[in-house]
Amino acid sequence: MHHLQINLSQDIIQLRNDGYEVLIKDNHLLIQNIPYFNKKKEIFKGTLVSKLSISQNKVIPSRDHTVFFIGDAPCDSNGVELRNIINNSNQQKLSSSIIANHLFSSKPSNGYKDYYHKMSTYINMIVSHVENFNPDYSAKTFRVIEDEYEETPFNYVDTNSTRAEIKAINDKIAGLKIGIIGLGGTGAFILDSIAKTPVKEIHLFDGDIFCQHNAFRSPGAVSFDELGNNLKKVSHYKNVYSKMHRGVFTHDFYVKSNNLHFLDHLDFVFISIDRGQIKKVIFEYLEGRDINFIDTGIGVQNINNALQASIRTTSSMINFRDHLWNERVSFCDDEGENLYASNIQLSELNSINANFAILQFKKYYGIYHDLGNELHSIFNLSVNQIINEDVRV
Repeated sequence: MHHLQINLSQDIIQLRNDGYEVLIKDNHLLIQNIPYFNKKKEIFKGTLVSKLSISQNKVIPSRDHTVFFIGDAPCDSNGVELRNIINNSNQQKLSSSIIANHLFSSKPSNGYKDYYHKMSTYINMIVSHVENFNPDYSAKTFRVIEDEYEETPFNYVDTNSTRAEIKAINDKIAGLKIGIIGLGGTGAFILDSIAKTPVKEIHLFDGDIFCQHNAFRSPGAVSFDELGNNLKKVSHYKNVYSKMHRGVFTHDFYVKSNNLHFLDHLDFVFISIDRGQIKKVIFEYLEGRDINFIDTGIGVQNINNALQASIRTTSSMINFRDHLWNERVSFCDDEGENLYASNIQLSELNSINANFAILQFKKYYGIYHDLGNELHSIFNLSVNQIINEDVRV
């Protein structure tokens, strides 16, 4: 994990120069020790919080006119809440370490031109009531605060999570070490999603070369010249996703019984291969080490010159593994006996299969609500139906 430093804009530097206690934390701008009255007309100190807009790790102007406040509802000198700025008083978890108590909303006719204008305006609306009562109180303490730069696996700030106010939710999987076995079609789409999460490490396992047919069932686009490099799939995808995520590790071999130990340190594994016999070996090994995993499969048949497709997602979690051995997954390598060993693959089917697996993974860790608790599902495309089975109790 690396410390990620954000280059501050001149307006934020000016806030510091004016003596405000400015702190940059979890992609938010905080100003601490702001004096305010509570309902009992007591003077307390709170913290003003604004989401930061960031591009190329540089703070840029934002159109967002709202801020959050940590503390009691600020009041005037008579103990009356400042309803002219308080939008709501619903507690909100902005990150794992920032929990706001109120949302403020006050927009000038022409908006705020920068963070200095925005934050100083809100501060004045709160502090003026205290200063009129006792001029010795001020938010300008001139106390130097060191920024708490985030430890992150990314090369640049995840502003999407901050913008949507879901960083604390996404951080539930921060620090995990993920394995992806097989990077044909589905595995590559799984990687595409996992690379956009704050997991600590992503380990790629595949012994194949990235070939021309792979380009037509994988995320993104590959140039003609890149196809001529004859790179292993793991190397190709590391080149792509290391632009965003630092912790991508390659293992350019097929997972077999003699190298299973490379899976030992992983927290979660995605399996996207069509060889049944080695799947059985991998399943038994992961179960023996209490490692959770999801196996994926696509079955496509050409019937009367049109395609019929089924997409399978099967999870194996600690204390919920018995269903896996009840003919949910075929361990046969013969295409005639294993529907999901069919070699017909299309990018839309691969991406759906990957997304079902990602959603199941995120539900397990509490990022999404899970009311079904299914461990095995089949999506039949012809009738647009999902069948859920093997429910966790």
